[in-house]
Amino acid sequence: MPVTAPAAVIPHALTVRPGGPLSGVVTVDGSKNACLPLLAAAAATGRHVKLSNVPASADVRMMLALLQQIGFRLSYPVGEPGSLILWPGTVGQSAPDLAAAAGIRASYYLVPALLAAHGSARLPWPGGCRIGERGMDEHFRVYETFGDTVQADDHHYLVTASGRTLGTVMLGLPFRSRGASIAAVLRAVVAGCRLVLGNPNLSPETTTLLAALQEAGWDVQASEEKITIGPPPEAASDSLDWWVPGDKTEAGTLACAIAATGGTGRIEGLRGPDVRPLAELLTQAGIPVTVAPNAITVHPAQPTGRPLRAIASLTPDGLDADFEPALMALALGLPGTHLFGDSINPGRHNNLLPQLAQLGARIEALSPTQCRLSGPQRLTGAMVEATDIRTGSALLIAALTARGVTTLCGLDQLRRGHADLPAKLRALGADLTALTR
Repeated sequence: MPVTAPAAVIPHALTVRPGGPLSGVVTVDGSKNACLPLLAAAAATGRHVKLSNVPASADVRMMLALLQQIGFRLSYPVGEPGSLILWPGTVGQSAPDLAAAAGIRASYYLVPALLAAHGSARLPWPGGCRIGERGMDEHFRVYETFGDTVQADDHHYLVTASGRTLGTVMLGLPFRSRGASIAAVLRAVVAGCRLVLGNPNLSPETTTLLAALQEAGWDVQASEEKITIGPPPEAASDSLDWWVPGDKTEAGTLACAIAATGGTGRIEGLRGPDVRPLAELLTQAGIPVTVAPNAITVHPAQPTGRPLRAIASLTPDGLDADFEPALMALALGLPGTHLFGDSINPGRHNNLLPQLAQLGARIEALSPTQCRLSGPQRLTGAMVEATDIRTGSALLIAALTARGVTTLCGLDQLRRGHADLPAKLRALGADLTALTR
């Protein structure tokens, strides 16, 4: 999707009517979760970086605005929709007030670039989805390991660089945090030092960043035990050309929507292996999914009654937490008793379960992070709200199978992660109507 100005009239709600099985071919946008670290890495390198397949989601727009506020420049190649070039630009003597950074969680990725430009980074506590406490303690420990000092109050945190020349920094994470892993890698890039990071996160978003740095000349080695990166051995090119991979979560959402309606379809523009854990779960439940290098195909369902066990995990090849809400919405129509868990985002179920209950879903909360449900269940259309990105996408899936009309509000949350998910569902045959004020 091209990165362009938003339309003057933006829908605030959608009506969803049930219909026949979804079918067809659709292409996903670039991944928001992969794009944001790549933008921060581009800023950290201080080089001209061309980034292609950039999604036009609201969080990406916000990150671009913050980079411009810091002093970076943007240009858009003619005839290349979805591409942009980030230029170092002119950084002012004093750090800007980045109050708008409170609007997205990924603003913490800007710390290394700010340290390079100003020697300090003062940012508001990150915001975004309201899905429970997701602390910054591991991020702060990363910076302290690099010798930086960290101060925090109720509204902001301040990281001040030590100014020391670093050789090798060794750090082990207590759990496989994606945010802390990326923060450590970006901090090493700014410091120009070697990093040995134990117990790292190896999600596709992290490995995409590592591959981009390898293209930039960094010596990168990654295994389940550790990530080791070292600076380029010689002067590197002034310009880089990176690609944002397709959105695996958008692909998973569309796959669950096709499956929930009993349809068949092909989803293109992604790295198929990125969704393999989800594809294996669907196949086990009797919804065959074929994984290709750049696409997945959902085949007609033959439910087995085998329960879904969708437990989010940070381990390599584990189920990404962002797949869990879509799987829960799908499971409402599948026979069996299904178990779900997301301890990574401990407040997400507090958003998701009450909204699904508005449609008549009966879901038993076993703990704040685990629940189970038995299907199939009959849902009825109602007024619901996308209280966060993934709750919004799950509600769309559930609404496609509910009797009557569902009205989904809170589209601003959905747009944070997807430029236009409803348009892709319409392309597959979904009956969705935008409502404007």
